[in-house]
Amino acid sequence: MDTIAPVTPVIVVHAVAALYVLMLGPFQILRRRRDRAHRLLGTTWVAAMLVVCFSSFGIMPGGFSWLHGLSIWTLLCLVFAIAAIRRGNVPTHRGFMVGSYLGTLGAFAFAALVPARLIPQLLRSEPLVVVTTVLAVGATVAVFALLALRAPAAEAARRESVS
Repeated sequence: MDTIAPVTPVIVVHAVAALYVLMLGPFQILRRRRDRAHRLLGTTWVAAMLVVCFSSFGIMPGGFSWLHGLSIWTLLCLVFAIAAIRRGNVPTHRGFMVGSYLGTLGAFAFAALVPARLIPQLLRSEPLVVVTTVLAVGATVAVFALLALRAPAAEAARRESVS
């Protein structure tokens, strides 16, 4: 019988934040309107990316892999993307954000498809935990997205009722 690697709190935080990033990313990228909802959700997405990157350094203390290099590059990309949008440079912002998302997707594919990694091990030994986690994070993304989309409508309705 295979022994599963210990699931530490830093791994749990890393995995939940990465799931959030992976699930919210397509909504942010494919949605046409770049409005307040995009900014609100984008802020949570960047925060989750920061958690993913910084927590990655606690997963293999003393060991540095290409995934840690990807974390450093992603942190730089986030800085460049935020600086670009503050200067009004939407194409550069979009490029760095989409690139960050694709890098996260690639890291996830590696983590999910290599049998010795934790995700496949958990799927074999604890499938209910994996499914429950995915559903809980998916529900969180959906709730945040709905709240962000409704916030401008609620604000407009409040302004209309006051005037």
